[in-house]
Amino acid sequence: MKTVVEMPMETASEEEVIYQNPLLFLKIWEICSDSPYHGLSEKCRWHYHKEVEFLAIIEGRLGIQTKHEYTVIGPGDLIVLGSSQLHRTAKLDPGRLRYIVFQVDLSQHFDQSTMPYLHCFSELTQPLWKLNYIFRDHDAARQEAYTLIMDIFAESQSRMRGYELAISASIKRLMLLLMRSDTEGVLVGAEDTELTRLRPALDYVDRHLSEKIAVEDMCGLLNLSYHYFIKYFKKVMGLSFVDYVNYKRVKKAERLLLTRDLSIVEVGFEVGIPNMAQFYKLFKRHNHCSPKEFKQRMRGEAGVGVTEAAPQA
Repeated sequence: MKTVVEMPMETASEEEVIYQNPLLFLKIWEICSDSPYHGLSEKCRWHYHKEVEFLAIIEGRLGIQTKHEYTVIGPGDLIVLGSSQLHRTAKLDPGRLRYIVFQVDLSQHFDQSTMPYLHCFSELTQPLWKLNYIFRDHDAARQEAYTLIMDIFAESQSRMRGYELAISASIKRLMLLLMRSDTEGVLVGAEDTELTRLRPALDYVDRHLSEKIAVEDMCGLLNLSYHYFIKYFKKVMGLSFVDYVNYKRVKKAERLLLTRDLSIVEVGFEVGIPNMAQFYKLFKRHNHCSPKEFKQRMRGEAGVGVTEAAPQA
């Protein structure tokens, strides 16, 4: 039986990533621990950052908890965590644990020739954590991705002449590997030109989630008719404008529940849904539980499925 570990919500935080090279927009380092400590506790704080994060295990086992699942990975395994995805990690065994942490702003690694693929990694509607099925189900892809991350780490340590070129090339190869291995279509999205046209509306939504957001305001912002806008938005984004706004509000509510000491009512106001019945209904539709149940569940491992990574040959 699992032990449910209560964790104060005020310990959750947004992590600022200090880039080792500001022009590469990344941070990569090795964590090595011989501590006997293991399991989730108050030491394992919930946190998030705008950078995508890859974790690659060299020795030992690591537990990673997210909103969706609790995953255990071992030597040769890796996992990807999406931008601003809440997570915490734990050492599981009393022996040595060694692993690489690779945090990177992928959007900064596109140039004019590769810009058409930027939308694939934008996470507007599909979070990158869904790509972890690749590492679980496809040995060759997992091994290649693992090798690329180790190459990036080695180059960052040696800093030999041209290491920036080597790292940039490996990051692009990693993204290419994910795209070509994505048999479930996680990275299939709208064309970048279409997203560019909607960008003012998407940015407006992000800035005004605590306020009332009307379709008519978006129509005026983009100079489009009402009927054309709602059809165009659904075609590009894959969901209606109202559903998109609600999705963004729920995502913000999840983050507030874990990073701020606010009541459920205060969270509802912060995300622009002051009607508690409506807020509970919408939150439950996305999470299959109430905001209170979500907050309690995310304090420990209770109610979170465990996924074991595929054993290495």
